[in-house]
Amino acid sequence: MDEALRRQWMMVQQDQQISEAIEREKPRLRNFIRKRVADQSDAEDILQEVFYELVEAYRMMKPVEQVTAWLFRVARNRITDLFRSKKRDASSEPAVRTADGEELQWEDLLPSPEAGPDAAYARSVLLDELDLALDELPEEQREVFVAHEFLGHSFKELAEQTGVSVNTLLSRKHYAVLHLRDRLQAIYDDFRKA
Repeated sequence: MDEALRRQWMMVQQDQQISEAIEREKPRLRNFIRKRVADQSDAEDILQEVFYELVEAYRMMKPVEQVTAWLFRVARNRITDLFRSKKRDASSEPAVRTADGEELQWEDLLPSPEAGPDAAYARSVLLDELDLALDELPEEQREVFVAHEFLGHSFKELAEQTGVSVNTLLSRKHYAVLHLRDRLQAIYDDFRKA
């Protein structure tokens, strides 16, 4: 009977830790996700998935030591998963292709996390820098860049959804690309030297 009471007490304690973490981190995590995901329902789904994974981690007796960092890492992974799942629509720009004619997606240009610790670290650094650079963009530029590049929406679709002309959207993306290129040039040069 003592074992059953101990397990029940541990579950209550876990529930308390989970509730406190969710209450404390939910606003910041929601803002983090919404800045990167244009569709609000997708953003809320990701938020719920992240908290579900937190509960699962505790239930599997793998308590998370640095909850905040863990939550943001899981959120970034779920956002990347969302971007990968979206099919790229036809756009006004030609697709980047390999010598074999295979179309490359933006995440294909990053080091693979399965290629070892150095590649995983490089990927993490690049994604962090990209996040920071995206955060620096004005909201209108960030939204059109994310919707077009990561979610695969065409400029025509975006114009219909937002009521903003295609030319204005093209201009916003152009300025976003210029900023990102300038902002990320130094890190690109560092990786080429390595």
